[in-house]
Amino acid sequence: MKYSYKPFCFTILCSLLFAHAFSQSAKNSNGKTLFDYDWKFQLGDDPKAVEQNFDDSNWRSLNLPHDWSIEGKVDAKNPSGNDGGYFPTGLGWYRKTFTVPADLKGKKVNIYFGGVYMNAEVYINGKKLGIRPYGYSSFFYDLSPHLNYGANNVISVRVDNSAQKSSRWYTGSGIYRHVWLLVNDPVHIAPWDAVVQTMSADVNKAELLLKVKLTNDSPTEQKVLLRSTLLYRSKSKASSAQSISIARGSTKDISQQLQLTNPMLWSPASPAMYQLKIEIFKEGKSLGQQVVPMGIRTLAFNAEQGFLLNGKPIEINGGCVHHDNGSLGAAAYDRAEFRKAEILKAAGFNSVRTSHNPTSEAFLDACDQLGLMVMDESFDGWRTKKTDHDYAKYFDQWWKADVEALVRRDINHPSIIMWSVGNEIIERKEPQAVETAKSLVALVKSIDVSRPVTSAITTWDKDWAIFDPLFAAHDIGGYNYQLHRSTDDHQRVPSRIMVQTESYPRDAFANWKLVRDHKYIIGDYVWTAMDYLGESGIGRFFYEGETKGEHYERDIFPWHGAYCGDIDLLGWRKPISHYRDLLYNEDKKLYMAVREPDGYFGKIKETLWSVWPTWESWSWPGHEGREISVEVYSRYPAVRLYLNGQLVAEKATSEAEQFKVVFTLPYVAGTLKAVGVVDGKEVGQQKLRSAGEIAAIKLKADRKSLDADAQDLAYVQVELVDKDGCIQPNDDRKISFEVVGAGEIIAVDNANLKDTDAYIAKERKSWKGKAMVIIRSKKQSGKLRLKVTADGVESKELTILVKHR
Repeated sequence: MKYSYKPFCFTILCSLLFAHAFSQSAKNSNGKTLFDYDWKFQLGDDPKAVEQNFDDSNWRSLNLPHDWSIEGKVDAKNPSGNDGGYFPTGLGWYRKTFTVPADLKGKKVNIYFGGVYMNAEVYINGKKLGIRPYGYSSFFYDLSPHLNYGANNVISVRVDNSAQKSSRWYTGSGIYRHVWLLVNDPVHIAPWDAVVQTMSADVNKAELLLKVKLTNDSPTEQKVLLRSTLLYRSKSKASSAQSISIARGSTKDISQQLQLTNPMLWSPASPAMYQLKIEIFKEGKSLGQQVVPMGIRTLAFNAEQGFLLNGKPIEINGGCVHHDNGSLGAAAYDRAEFRKAEILKAAGFNSVRTSHNPTSEAFLDACDQLGLMVMDESFDGWRTKKTDHDYAKYFDQWWKADVEALVRRDINHPSIIMWSVGNEIIERKEPQAVETAKSLVALVKSIDVSRPVTSAITTWDKDWAIFDPLFAAHDIGGYNYQLHRSTDDHQRVPSRIMVQTESYPRDAFANWKLVRDHKYIIGDYVWTAMDYLGESGIGRFFYEGETKGEHYERDIFPWHGAYCGDIDLLGWRKPISHYRDLLYNEDKKLYMAVREPDGYFGKIKETLWSVWPTWESWSWPGHEGREISVEVYSRYPAVRLYLNGQLVAEKATSEAEQFKVVFTLPYVAGTLKAVGVVDGKEVGQQKLRSAGEIAAIKLKADRKSLDADAQDLAYVQVELVDKDGCIQPNDDRKISFEVVGAGEIIAVDNANLKDTDAYIAKERKSWKGKAMVIIRSKKQSGKLRLKVTADGVESKELTILVKHR
């Protein structure tokens, strides 16, 4: 069977704000007013907090996004346990007082929540609007009937994450994504009610279909003009207009066709983004507009040709990610989400799986702009629980609403290439699982027929062919750690399209070869692309004498996060990241790292998701004269290794050697150099040098300037270096941070998942010679000055400009 899919491109189409500025709100953008500022927060329960006149003057004032779990202490006694990273959870309240201008009466005013973990009960002026259990779904409520126009109003939100364990990973607690106010004219397009479909596209022309649900909440019939204009770099490329009569109190489906020549097609190599401007006019007067980012591209999947993007075959080099942002917890700052996507892209990934829940819109926007394809996933489980208080409690009542929210919210993102409706479902061997899968897939397809649907299936016993009916309920078979079964499965079910939805890091070469050699295998997603909080200890290596076993067998405190990522919490790429990058991207030619000698810090033990600890370091004092192994990954036919200018050896590094070679030699301090060899000539090189005593602090900021919006972030990497600038990885010490001026410290980190010191602090011990401080801008313009100090070395300062756009 052949499946052919063509794209939809969608962002949240939340309605228009007119020129009114809500009190205590800021940052009008694309018809929305950001509602993140000046909230009150209190940890603990107080039923009276729903009341409009409740006294919250003693509550803490803060801006969103906010995660109270990350602010707490990692403690082995916390009920979130190893799954939740031993962080505190609990129950809390948020309140915000705001004024609605009197002239907005008669408009449609919605409040939009990007995500609240979890059980979010929302009230306006004491009136309950509803509850949303699933902490990853976006949702909105109509405030209009309950507002006091020209006077104060109070939004109250009760957030309950007290029942533990609610997940198998760190969730965070609170209103951790953006909140927006949306204002519409009575004649409007409601949130998520516009979809752009690419009917056909190539380099010569494209045909687009815009589908809009137009709503008339006015008391009379309305006649309006709906005009859509496709823009590329602010220039009009196509347009369409249509006169419409719509009865009072009704919704009308409208379609418009757009054609353009020589379209720029979206792809990872060239992520061209268009904007679709949708305008509503009545008697020549604008009732508002929306500008929708979108992309044009086609998708096709089949077992004979694999995955075709814009008609060309492409192999998926994917990574799974959880939603947290390391030391920021779950707080989904736009800059944090964009930086995450930047790091993944720079590491050579071309796709990401949002395991195992809907991600933030900011992250999807970043994937659109940077060219990262996305497997957009809904749930970790269905009806059978994995933890006592997970989504299984809510599945029967809420799965339809949550799937609809995911697909309708995200449908216009060109980065999304497939949907996933589940992960390692516990009831997978039961007949009901097949029926559930069919229902989930049918619901997705009722909204979006342009993309395939998958879910991740696995087992660690002998049963496998029994899953054929479950696989058949999906368009693409998702294999967790079972791709070795693919050739047998292809013989049995030759039409099945396969993707490995999770894989062990150490199996990178074997999985790359399966993907390359078999068209019906469209790609591999490693578990994981990045380290994350919770699921504590997965991917760790450990030393003899420490707690034995896997993360799922016992608590492994003080581990409070997962070390299985290709990339650590600072954004440093582990050697396995460079190896995977080199396999899938032939322009990456050479990389070298050193295997930690067994017994140097202790006798090394590995776990299922680990790889041998390997570092960018030639600093191993005390190991002189003893054997040490150097790994070199190379796309050159051969490599040579030099130590202090003397040739150690030359070895082949072709596919037969899995593009990898190990040199074993006695350790001598100095300079290690690897060079590629082509036809006897040396090309390309990498060096590692032994570090001396710490002589200085080196600071690297990822931004030179920040927006003065109390939202923008600067990530400053701190390195302890010798007199020549080489990182000293063996002399960690406490580092203190101070910021004055137009910014503030919001987190510190060192990537050591056994270090239980607070992330929300102004000091952190370095690990392997590195640490990081994250600084958030204030609303005031000016300069922020960071001062960094460490024992025994001169302090260092760095200045960043903060300015209004």
